[in-house]
Amino acid sequence: MNIKMFCQIRSHSGIFLVIGPFFYSYAVAGVYAHGGKQHAAGEFTNLDALKKATELYDKLIGSKKLDASWETGIEKVQVFDRRKNAQVEKVVSFDRGSGDPKTVYIFFTLQGDYAGSNFTGE
Repeated sequence: MNIKMFCQIRSHSGIFLVIGPFFYSYAVAGVYAHGGKQHAAGEFTNLDALKKATELYDKLIGSKKLDASWETGIEKVQVFDRRKNAQVEKVVSFDRGSGDPKTVYIFFTLQGDYAGSNFTGE
């Protein structure tokens, strides 16, 4: 909308009250429709790590490497980075409410490759 058109609408206050909210909602919708934060091509995000870890976790339960109590007893899932020597890894931990061991850790490189899993987090 150009300035001249805006001024014409503004000069007719009754019309502005009717049309104004439409333009406001249109402008606000454009801001929210822009999309989320864009990541660099090939970046392995925490969400990517969570998706891959969840798929692997389901496979571990399906193959009986983790018993059935891991399927229903999860209380918390965390995704974080850890430094191992000079490398940084993405870690996804699945914590259950009871049982021993209480946590299973799944590790990925920053490129998204599976790097291992264990119950100690080391």
